[in-house]
Amino acid sequence: MILRNLMFSSLFLAAASAQAETCPDARDISSEMDALLHGVQTARSEGEARPFVNQMWQLWRDAPDQWAQELLQEGSDRIRVADYRGAEAALSALISYCPTYAEGYNQRAFSRFLAGDLEHALRDLDKALTLRPRHVAALAGRVLTLHAMGKTEEAQSTLRDALALNPWLPERHLLKTSPGQDI
Repeated sequence: MILRNLMFSSLFLAAASAQAETCPDARDISSEMDALLHGVQTARSEGEARPFVNQMWQLWRDAPDQWAQELLQEGSDRIRVADYRGAEAALSALISYCPTYAEGYNQRAFSRFLAGDLEHALRDLDKALTLRPRHVAALAGRVLTLHAMGKTEEAQSTLRDALALNPWLPERHLLKTSPGQDI
């Protein structure tokens, strides 16, 4: 763990010099996303939809450059070991360097959600969705965050939007089908 923390510290030292450079724009993935969304919407089962969803994740997680990719990976690694403070630091560095890269906000939102910081998670999800309105995973994260905050109607509305893009979302079971049914 000490070696990992030293490595993490060196990432931030490198961030100072990397931030002198500008993060390249995230590449336009709209035509690829059109095809993947069509695939997931016409899939006949969750299993048939899964490869399309996996390819969406590959697109979302393709950072604008190597430095951004390393920060994203560091944040993801720290989430995996429940080091949410470390994850937030790495992902905040990513966002500072690449403020138009939606996945940085989405992953920081995930870390904040897991840490119980729902208000900030929701703000990050909203920013991710401003940058990539069809980011289905960010929509699903927004559903779960709103649900955890007790904002049931807004969660249901967001869930309907997400299901219009991907009818096979695991969160689909949260959809109310009759008045008064809790999610």
